[in-house]
Amino acid sequence: MPFALIGAGALAATGFQPLALWPFTLAALAFLIDRLEQAGSARRAALAGWLFGLGYFALGNNWIATAFTYQAAMPAWLGWIAVVLLAVYLAVFPAFAAFFAVWLARRWRAALLPAFAGSWVIAELLRATLFTGFAWNPLAMVALGGFTRPGLAAIAPWTGTYALSGIVVLLAGLWLFAWRVAQAYRLYASAVVAAVPAGLMMLPLQGSGGEGHLTYTLVQPNIGQDTINEPSLYESQFQGIARLSLPRAADTPRVVLWPEGGLPDYLRPGYPQGFYNATTFAADPALARARIGQVIGRGSLLLTGATDLVVQGGEVAAARNVVTALGADGAIRGSYAKAHLVPYGEYLPLRTWLAPLGLSRLVSGSLDFLPGPGPRTLEMGSFGKAGLQICYEIVFSGEVTDRAHRPDYIFNPSNDGWFGAWGPPQHLAQARMRAIEEGLPVLRATTTGISAVIDADGVVRQSVPRLTAGRLDGRVPPAHPPTLFARLGNRLALAWVFALLGASLVVARRRRGR
Repeated sequence: MPFALIGAGALAATGFQPLALWPFTLAALAFLIDRLEQAGSARRAALAGWLFGLGYFALGNNWIATAFTYQAAMPAWLGWIAVVLLAVYLAVFPAFAAFFAVWLARRWRAALLPAFAGSWVIAELLRATLFTGFAWNPLAMVALGGFTRPGLAAIAPWTGTYALSGIVVLLAGLWLFAWRVAQAYRLYASAVVAAVPAGLMMLPLQGSGGEGHLTYTLVQPNIGQDTINEPSLYESQFQGIARLSLPRAADTPRVVLWPEGGLPDYLRPGYPQGFYNATTFAADPALARARIGQVIGRGSLLLTGATDLVVQGGEVAAARNVVTALGADGAIRGSYAKAHLVPYGEYLPLRTWLAPLGLSRLVSGSLDFLPGPGPRTLEMGSFGKAGLQICYEIVFSGEVTDRAHRPDYIFNPSNDGWFGAWGPPQHLAQARMRAIEEGLPVLRATTTGISAVIDADGVVRQSVPRLTAGRLDGRVPPAHPPTLFARLGNRLALAWVFALLGASLVVARRRRGR
């Protein structure tokens, strides 16, 4: 049975991108729910949940192993050990959900399903929070349809991602019930029950369409992770992104969007000269900014991923991963510093202990990055109000906008080059979920793909596939009025938790009355 549970967890992960085999997810969850009903104790249920989670996270996060192929200090095979070790930790959260659900429904089996759905929501909220959080691939992501169809995820404005995960658990419970009805030779009734989750998952909901007024050019330069940090290629890389960004005859003033990691120049003055000498243009930040201004053209504005340095006592002590707004005159109009940093990617936790053991970050560079203060909206006059989320930050449901200053759209520059084959489509899917939850368009510019323009319904209007250089032009899709989730955030998920756990108690009391 342990191997069956691990296998079921891996099967459940095939519902995520790029496979999107959501029927396998529902079937695997139905199997887990059946095992929880037969567990006999909360401790055994926790073990079942942990084994399921081990397979679920090991397969779903397999892209992490690719990062080790770009780290010369560590062998590539260590990446797969890292994937399994991470899964060992993350599986604690399904174990918690299973333990709490079985404990809550220990006398009334009928209460188990709503209790497990509510417990799963709590577990995902905890996973997204503890130790800076790892919110990647909440269960709700299997409810997201294809590029032009949000599917069941269309209800996310009223549920949020984490409560939608609980609804997916309920749908899996319906499939388990349908299986049991079929075992009683009531095949017609079983088919009707089974069709309900399938119909909901395949809702033919479309985006609302419509065009906005802000003109954009979004660039994907296709700079591979194996060359992005090679100084001898900095100038050719800049020339490539510049060619893709030049204004065309019909272009009006526009916002130009470059990815994270696409610009090797330091844009601010005041750093030690050696840092400027290692970049592309004349070792002078003012000249670098002026050249970029000429590229984007008169009257336009650039939003680009960049690196700012933190100087203390004349020495560079740290760095910040930022988005910089740059005018055509070369003036810096504003910036945003990434708040949710990637452990072992952008900083080394417990550096004073781990560095002497030979451990280092998975990406090149000896400087640790410092976090910014959190979501911010940049007011850019005729270029609207931009909400900014750099790379991995976009996966944190409820943490992507400044709710006091709602933006017109979210810009999500990213470097997905070290995410392997599975990471980029999963990353894109989570950006689509943020668009649906918040009722805001999301524009993603990445180094190697998948870059995309996503409307406020989660529909991908345009995209550039992986490993392709390309450019997208158009008008930023309009935002919707603030959704219920945009107003309440994850307080909405907690309301769903109380509803689900309350339902389990109602079921329990009714069974006790009998």
